[in-house]
Amino acid sequence: MLNTVDVNFHGKRHTDFDLVRIMRAQEQGFDEPVTAYLCGVFIRSHAGIGVVFGHARKDQYGRFENGHLIRTSDVLKVEREGKFWVMTTMNSRYVLATFQRGNGRSSLRDFLRLSKGQHHVSPRNLQ
Repeated sequence: MLNTVDVNFHGKRHTDFDLVRIMRAQEQGFDEPVTAYLCGVFIRSHAGIGVVFGHARKDQYGRFENGHLIRTSDVLKVEREGKFWVMTTMNSRYVLATFQRGNGRSSLRDFLRLSKGQHHVSPRNLQ
């Protein structure tokens, strides 16, 4: 009997709208270096979830490839820079190119309302 492992990579193609927004964000430039651009973003449980594009830490094993879903580390702040929202996490800075339809912008508003500048990071170990 063969020992096999079935691996499924979950990804999503970027829409034309996503790509136009990413291109505009890249043209705008930002105050500090950007780790990646996220599309279809929403915020849940102190983390940003979206489809990644142009991640600075993309590697030879396919981690952080364009079109892959990503869950960020804890979000520390989200602020507007020019025409785009920038999400700063424990380890990175992401430009929010597009939001998830029907849920993304409301999750951002909820995060901003609930955090009010006070961020409580998740504990490293859960009991």
